[in-house]
Amino acid sequence: QVQLVESGGGLVQPGGSLRLSCAASGTIFSINVMGWYRQAPGKERELVASMTSDGRTNYADSVKGRFTISRDNAKDTSYLQMNSLKPEDTAVYYCNAKDHKWRNYWGQGTQVTVSS
Repeated sequence: QVQLVESGGGLVQPGGSLRLSCAASGTIFSINVMGWYRQAPGKERELVASMTSDGRTNYADSVKGRFTISRDNAKDTSYLQMNSLKPEDTAVYYCNAKDHKWRNYWGQGTQVTVSS
């Protein structure tokens, strides 16, 4: 089992930055992929960014060049640095982990609101 706890959401003005954190605990050795998803009101949950255990990254086209995913293995933590935020980035952001059997684990979600 893997437990995920997110932090770092909040209200920010357009053009601003936020960094989300996701602390993992439990059977961390089994994690193959860590990622971030988001869900806006009335929309499907979508992948924002992911990183494999060997460092390969994948980003949604809408965030390329603005968001950066990283991992600190010593702290068992994943980060999502979000720059140049836009109102359309407003959503609940969820941390995700996939283990070696491709089971999904989710954090509780953190609200990000981009508004002036």
